Amino acid sequence: MRSVVCPLCGIRRARRSCPAVGQQICTVCCGTKRLTQIACPSDCPWLVSAREHPAAVVVRQLQRDIALMRQVMRDFDQRQSQLFLLINTFLLRYQAPEIQPLVDDDVAEAMAALASTYETASRGLIYEHRPASLPAERLVTALKPLLAKASEGGGSAFERDLAVVLRRAVDMVHEVRASDPENRRAFVEFLLRVAARKPDADESPQADAEAGRSRLIIP
Repeated sequence: MRSVVCPLCGIRRARRSCPAVGQQICTVCCGTKRLTQIACPSDCPWLVSAREHPAAVVVRQLQRDIALMRQVMRDFDQRQSQLFLLINTFLLRYQAPEIQPLVDDDVAEAMAALASTYETASRGLIYEHRPASLPAERLVTALKPLLAKASEGGGSAFERDLAVVLRRAVDMVHEVRASDPENRRAFVEFLLRVAARKPDADESPQADAEAGRSRLIIP
């Protein structure tokens, strides 16, 4: 009997019936693309089972995600940490106006352009750096009012902090994308995984801060 290839990865054998896709998919795609690339219904038996008993591969992925987030924020002060979480929270909620969903290249390009703008502003010069692509330009336009409000009265020191945070965000996009180069939304999915994680019983934002840890917190 001919084995069925997973329609999502096109590589592995499809063994698991997916109610969202309407076809059988491989167990790896089911575990790693659940609720990110796959719009799982709440009554999916694989989703219910995973929430009750997460697979080891999912746990390891989440551990790597959290470790990367903490590494990126390792030397941030309180204001920089708040700005970093503010920007990433915005990215999670951002709805691209066009049909095509937001991809990592758009995020990196938009963050780099904004970083250049704030670096220039911190030196007393007003010059708006523009990204080359239209999706990145739209993202910049949507994010600028939020950053402008956050930076009110902050002066050049605040602008330098914003530039540092935005540059670090660009680095994180590239690092996440490098770990999954075939996935154009690897960073976007990374944010979704980190935001969706359930904290341990002894974890809280205050405990994280006191221990020098950081966690993406969605208000």
